Amino acid sequence: MEHESHTPEQQARVQIDKQLILAGWVIQDKKRLNLYQSLGVAVREMDTDTGPADYMLFIDGKACGIIEAKREGTNLGQVAEQSGRYATSQTKNIRRWVCDDEPLPFLYEATNIEIYFRDERDPKPRSRTVFHFHQPETCHRWLKESTTFRTRLQQIPALNTDGLRDCQIEAVTGMEDSLKQAKPRALLQMATGAGKTYTAVTQIYRLAKFSKVKRVLFLVDRGNLGRQALKEFQQYTVPEDGRKFTELYNVSILGTAGIADETKVTISTIQRLYSQLSGKELDDEADEHSGFEIDNNTFNKQPKQVSYNPAIPIEAFDLIIIDECHRSIYNLWRQVLEYFDAFLVGLTATPTKKTIGFFNQNMVSEYTHEDAV
Repeated sequence: MEHESHTPEQQARVQIDKQLILAGWVIQDKKRLNLYQSLGVAVREMDTDTGPADYMLFIDGKACGIIEAKREGTNLGQVAEQSGRYATSQTKNIRRWVCDDEPLPFLYEATNIEIYFRDERDPKPRSRTVFHFHQPETCHRWLKESTTFRTRLQQIPALNTDGLRDCQIEAVTGMEDSLKQAKPRALLQMATGAGKTYTAVTQIYRLAKFSKVKRVLFLVDRGNLGRQALKEFQQYTVPEDGRKFTELYNVSILGTAGIADETKVTISTIQRLYSQLSGKELDDEADEHSGFEIDNNTFNKQPKQVSYNPAIPIEAFDLIIIDECHRSIYNLWRQVLEYFDAFLVGLTATPTKKTIGFFNQNMVSEYTHEDAV
């Protein structure tokens, strides 16, 4: 068997190398440095004044991050201190993206099956699980921004409540409070007819205007609901100057062409998204059936497995809003959602215990059918 003679930590490094290369990084040995060979370079065993870092990451020739590699089974939450130490250590004749007394921003801890990531520039840096490493182009964009997305979330102004119903105000306020606390998942219960999509568009507009969200994914149950959602975006009038949402931001339904870089909102069914990630064709008729629907066979089906797709990296979306998420997202399609390094927000009229569990019991607003009548 390939690599069978490797130690567990060496096996982890073999896998980390593969993942870095897939994400577009060039891997180098510290004895043969060429930091400008590519936009993103990962240097093995880079010397620092507190010892060698397993990998030091460079963007455009300047140090920006650390990867600490560990054997499978290691509690990565206990490794953060080690990667943090290397992030503040000094390296001779190496330029950094930050001042010498500041930590390198991008810190990863990884085994061959698990990756933790945190950005030291966030208001309260905390590690989160990610499916893969981020691409160099993304890291470069982040480095050039004066603040992080999580920092910008703290700066969202008070909601202009004109024209909003009480349940919509509660939903947007609850969602923003959750995002400001960097909670990875949130659930909103809104009865049918309460204006779930309008509420979601309001929230997305505020994130686009005030937090400079890169891109949002709006997941719908069936293709016809995606077309309805697109109309809501087209008809939404922004409160400041009366222009339409789609005059300011690009909104598109996901198709075979993939995700355009300038797209602010991508609308898709879960099965269309899986088709794009996996490279498996999906006919238009399949898009018109519910991908979330629980039927007698759903629980007998194997969950959909996804592999890393460089064309749709894990950082493709900052936020995913899942309309009518009470269906089988936590079974058949769970890995499709967990592929992305994004906040997850669920909208549903009828949450189940399983749905609430998927969203970490973080119910940020409740407007039931009884409240509606």
